[in-house]
Amino acid sequence: MDSTCPVPMEQRPLQQYEELRRSWFFRWADPDVFTCLKPFALCWLLLIPLTTVIASGSVPLQQDPPRLLAAGLVGALVLPLLLLVRQWLGWTFILRRLLAESIEYEESGWYDGQIWEKPLVWRQKDWLVAQHQVRPLLLGLQQLMTMATVALVLGAALCRLV
Repeated sequence: MDSTCPVPMEQRPLQQYEELRRSWFFRWADPDVFTCLKPFALCWLLLIPLTTVIASGSVPLQQDPPRLLAAGLVGALVLPLLLLVRQWLGWTFILRRLLAESIEYEESGWYDGQIWEKPLVWRQKDWLVAQHQVRPLLLGLQQLMTMATVALVLGAALCRLV
C-alpha cells in the first residue's frame, strides 16, 4: 500500500475486508449456499429444544403436540435469520467501502472525519475484491436469507393450520 496515504491502516477497505474474512463469525459466509448453511443450521438445531420449551408455556399448545413442535421449529428460525441479517449488513458495508471512489476516515475520533480520494490502482484492486470475493458471499447470504424467510413464513402458516 501507498505510504503517502493518510488513512489509518485499520480503516482501509482492503484491510477491513481481510479483518472481516478472518473473524470467526463473518467467516461463516460462503458463496456456496450449502457450505454457508451448516453453521446456521447447527444454530437452528441447537435452539429447537429451547424454543419448544418456551412454546410449551402456552396452554393451547400444551394440548396440541404437533402445533407445539411446529411452534418450536419456527421459533428457532428467528435467531439464525437475525445472524444472517447481521452477516449481510457487515459484508454490504465492506462492499460499499470497496466500491467507493474515496475513503471516509477518522484520524483520531468521530469529530475529525476526512475524505481521501483513492488512487486508480487502489480502486482497481478494491473493485476486483468487491466483484470476485464479496459479491458472491452476499449472493450466498441473500439466497440463504430467502430460504430462511420462506421457511419462517411457511412454518408460521403451518402453525396456524395444524
